[in-house]
Amino acid sequence: MRQIDYVWHLRARMAAQGMFSTTDLQPHLADRGITLSREQVYRLVTGQPQRLSMHTLVALCDILECTPNDLIEPRIVEASVKRAAGQSDSGATPITARRTTIRRPRNDS
Repeated sequence: MRQIDYVWHLRARMAAQGMFSTTDLQPHLADRGITLSREQVYRLVTGQPQRLSMHTLVALCDILECTPNDLIEPRIVEASVKRAAGQSDSGATPITARRTTIRRPRNDS
């Protein structure tokens, strides 16, 4: 099974431009109409964003004089599928019918 992942290179691109603090980025974003809180900018720089608006991405590319390909490096990861013991390769366990016997308690009194 193939899984898609990516590497976020924002911090490295900022360092190449001489920006070593997350607060260095906030005024540049504000100049381009992107208003993010200090915490949002910190998470954007130090983490790997799951969602990013196109306006923010374009502003980052303009500030850092780069392309989206310089910021985002896609990675394809081969992941193994875990199977339960005795499970076939098809992934589906066959269902077999089984006769059920109902036993009632004896009433010996």
